[in-house]
Amino acid sequence: MAAGPGAADNEPRMNDADTPQVTETDARLRALDGRLERTNELLQRMLAEVARTPSTHAIFVDAGYVHAAAGLLVAGTEDRRSFDLDAEGLIEAFIDKARTIFADSRLLRVYWYDGARRRIHTPEQQAIAELPDVKVRLGNLNANNQQKGVDSLIRTDLESLARHRAISDAALVGGDEDLVSAVEAAQGYGARVHLWGIEAAEGRNQAEALLWEVDSQRTFELDFCRPYVTRRPVTTYENEGEPPPSREEVRFVGAQIAATWLGERGRDRLAELLPGAPYLPGPVDQDLLVEAERLLSRSLRGHAALRRALRDGFWQHVKAQF
Repeated sequence: MAAGPGAADNEPRMNDADTPQVTETDARLRALDGRLERTNELLQRMLAEVARTPSTHAIFVDAGYVHAAAGLLVAGTEDRRSFDLDAEGLIEAFIDKARTIFADSRLLRVYWYDGARRRIHTPEQQAIAELPDVKVRLGNLNANNQQKGVDSLIRTDLESLARHRAISDAALVGGDEDLVSAVEAAQGYGARVHLWGIEAAEGRNQAEALLWEVDSQRTFELDFCRPYVTRRPVTTYENEGEPPPSREEVRFVGAQIAATWLGERGRDRLAELLPGAPYLPGPVDQDLLVEAERLLSRSLRGHAALRRALRDGFWQHVKAQF
């Protein structure tokens, strides 16, 4: 039977105007598929690169805590003037320990936080700063030889490195409760913080609040610390019954020590002391006193005028060289 005249009208028709629209849509879909493929390929390459890139760790050392805790544990005193700390050896021991703990990670660097008057490096701090992979950061040292500003430096570095994904793990050697905020800041950016401490001679030398916040804890015991702490010998003086030396004699000894140090420590290190004149950083002043007492075979403790004469002689020679 022939189709009626209206049958063809019921079949769908495609207008010529419809054809470009379908073609344009297909082209857009194909372009979108291409971009998705390229994006997926890029993501896969990035993930592969990340998988090949080792994680990174850094070690943050509160030198004040280390001196106090290790000195008390090994030498029986927190007084820095009573013992010597082999900072280079201890830092290397920390690095070796980190290599074992973070086996698949590389070391960014060791941060050594200490205090100094007017933030001027002492000769000992300068020597530490010259070690490879070590950065010395200085807070202030007040009249009571107390560190000021060290905790804020630790927080700044920890937070910044974690925020920029420069580290995945941080080993923190310290014990002050003020470090809690530094730990929280680093953890907020995804870094793991591991608290390292030194065995307490008695009681506890790390704040409980700090122990609660960190991701792991580790304590270094006496046998670990003993090789790096040496108690200074107690000097005996044979001439204590005689009158004290004159101020001129002590002033001459001060100049003599300055001349010796100039040859041993170098002009640059002594020149760094000039901005602090007439004061000397605590450790340098202590070294000057100990050396003067050795040369004089007399104690200058309790003789404030003679100690001033000693510093006068020291500064007189130093300033004459610059």
